[in-house]
Amino acid sequence: MIAKSLKFFLVLSLIVSAAFGQVRLRNNFNANWKFALGDHPGAVSGSFDDRNWRSLTLPHDWSIEGKFDEKHPAKPEGGGLPTGIAWYRKSFSIPAGFAKKNWTIEFDGIYKNSSVYLNGHLLGTRPYGYSSFAYNLNKWLKTGNNVLSVRVDNAAQPDSRWYSGSGIYRNVWLTSTARKAIAHWGTFVQAEVTGSADVSGSTAPARVSVAARLINQDAPGRVEIQHQVVDAQGKIIARASRQQVVLRSGETETNATIALPKSMLWSLTNPYLYKMVTLVSEGGRVIDRYETPFGIRKFAFDAKTGFSLNGRTMKINGVCLHHDLGALGAAINTRAIERQLEIMKEMGANAIRTAHNPPAPELLDLCDKMGLLVMDEAFDMWRKKKNKQDYHLHFDEWHTRDLQDMVIRDRNHPSVILWSIGNEIREQFDSTGIALTRELVSTVKKLDRSRPVISALTETDSSKNFIYQAGVLDIYGLNYNHKKYRDFPKNYPGQKFLATETTSALATRGFYDMPVDTIRRWPRDGKTKFTEGNKEWAASSYDHISAYWGSTHEETLKEAKRYDHVSGIFVWTGFDYLGEPLPYPWPARSSYFGIVDLAGFPKDAYYLYQSEWTNKPVLHLLPHWNWKQGDTVEVWAYYSQAEEAELYLNGRSLGKRSKKNDDLHVSWRIPFEPGTLKAVSRKNGTTVLEKTVSTAGKPAQIRLSADRTTIKADQEDLSFITVDIVDEKGNLVPDAEQLVTFRLEGPGSIAGVDNGFQASVEPFKANYRKAYRGKCLVIVRPGSVEGSIKLTASADGLPAAQIVVKSINQHK
Repeated sequence: MIAKSLKFFLVLSLIVSAAFGQVRLRNNFNANWKFALGDHPGAVSGSFDDRNWRSLTLPHDWSIEGKFDEKHPAKPEGGGLPTGIAWYRKSFSIPAGFAKKNWTIEFDGIYKNSSVYLNGHLLGTRPYGYSSFAYNLNKWLKTGNNVLSVRVDNAAQPDSRWYSGSGIYRNVWLTSTARKAIAHWGTFVQAEVTGSADVSGSTAPARVSVAARLINQDAPGRVEIQHQVVDAQGKIIARASRQQVVLRSGETETNATIALPKSMLWSLTNPYLYKMVTLVSEGGRVIDRYETPFGIRKFAFDAKTGFSLNGRTMKINGVCLHHDLGALGAAINTRAIERQLEIMKEMGANAIRTAHNPPAPELLDLCDKMGLLVMDEAFDMWRKKKNKQDYHLHFDEWHTRDLQDMVIRDRNHPSVILWSIGNEIREQFDSTGIALTRELVSTVKKLDRSRPVISALTETDSSKNFIYQAGVLDIYGLNYNHKKYRDFPKNYPGQKFLATETTSALATRGFYDMPVDTIRRWPRDGKTKFTEGNKEWAASSYDHISAYWGSTHEETLKEAKRYDHVSGIFVWTGFDYLGEPLPYPWPARSSYFGIVDLAGFPKDAYYLYQSEWTNKPVLHLLPHWNWKQGDTVEVWAYYSQAEEAELYLNGRSLGKRSKKNDDLHVSWRIPFEPGTLKAVSRKNGTTVLEKTVSTAGKPAQIRLSADRTTIKADQEDLSFITVDIVDEKGNLVPDAEQLVTFRLEGPGSIAGVDNGFQASVEPFKANYRKAYRGKCLVIVRPGSVEGSIKLTASADGLPAAQIVVKSINQHK
């Protein structure tokens, strides 16, 4: 019944598009796939019986559905979840009269080693799990029923230093066009600011050039092409002259230029987007319409003054992000990515590094719309391996194609300001790095000369760094080594500098370990067995622990602030991520590096960055105030937009503190007594902010709060609901670990649960979760119909709590 509904929908879409003159149809092709774990060679055939296979909607990550186990081949470094081989199949019908169109299937990402078949015929294979790609279906497509089969092989492990996920984990699209049409990723729009910006810095004259690749899978013929610039309100504001183009077989490229006397500039505070609409006509009839969003901005890196955007000098305040979405795994979800970016932007971040691979297209779309800069990264290794089964096995055959595809796909995004050809590549330590670097940079420059090329390096001795010696990188990218920032201009005269990865501080949300007057490196080095730590498998949320190669947050922040030549930093990492659980062994299975935990709950360092990277008043007080009588407690406060902070305990002043010299926080060391801590920040004697932390009593209530209580009834939107265990006065109980059970009523489902603790081996796909340090998370996904979704949360000894999320038709 489902398959019949899908066939009817596709046929109806085609008929409607033809009736209303839609010449290019791009259908989301995620629904109604069949899935089975294991290897099923017979699934290639269109007649294979898959009736007993599981039905699902993409994107899909089968690894995140499994149980944690240190014996899985991916190991805890890969997240401690299962991998393996699996197949996907999908049946669809093409009506008579449409088979002669040009048909393309697009996969935004399959992890990994995918083989795609149509009606039993191999369309192609792609080993790299982060590349987007497309196949033309014309040769094997037929009128009536068709079957796509996809084999995914992620069995060879370990293949990654972090959690990769497994499956068709990004979106799939079916596109039909005329036989003469714009090619896949077929336009390149470049906007050059040609004059000075106005006083506000928001507008400037610009010249927009557009290159378009046309394909012809029909008889040779003449077409007409025209480009139109459309503003954010949908108004055509400029056109290029019409061009007559003779199309023979294969591809033909055309070029045009459009002048804009006054254009709106894309910026971090006003990320203004235009569209380039490209029309292809034959015989006076439009046969293709292709839209390319783009932005107009001017940026520069300078060896002395760092980075500037639209003429304004600023620091790149960036974070590195891996691709997993916590409890959702690697399966892409636009709202989940948007939530991560919202949390980062609220902290003051203005840039994202896509560590260490090409991202999902949706991330770049969101960065374009939200005003975030992007360092777009291609590889974590070249020929020299980091894991036995990683991409080094495929590098020689595939690196050129994979790098080209990343650049061609992403070069129209105004958010993208840097191409990174690699992270901590081991060829920097031997002479093979010279030729490879030159080759990779040349590959990028042939496709886009408007952005600098960088590589994230670790070797600071230029005589030993062969990637640097290639002499073709536009910017020196350095990972860690914050003590080298000061002398960089002396050691690398005239070279532009960016700290491409910094910090690697370790923390667990809500856990505090004293004393804090010394900085701890966990582990001490790369050879000594880790024997520090604690029985909770946690790292203190005071900023005083880091990996041996890194620093605390404050150590690097101070150096980056101090020197103008430091264009900015990318902190490792914005969020905790699955895998790489250094320094702890199993059952730790996710990282401790994030400024925000895996569930999306900020750790204390979040407010340090917010106090430094934003212009809004900030006052954050730590730790919690539940200690033993007689304990001496280190109290910290992060503040901004104020001159001092004063601390009170039960109404008594414990003194004022001001940040001196390069201090980034203030502190008090005081004996614990139950009650209320209050911090007051002041400027010119006037109160700016007040914050209190009270001693919590026994758990008495469950408090539910949703990031959004109205969501779209589209089976894709999400509501992230925070679960707090609080006392009778509403204070968070910082040691609460109740098992919370969830029940859902209405048109929705539970997409995942989490609590942010790095050593929890509870499943993410469940209707229960233990609180950790008083908190956990449940993610609600709507169905396809409108209605009220009621979530009930219950725990032994506590009254149940409820919250209602409304799902509505997105067109209302």
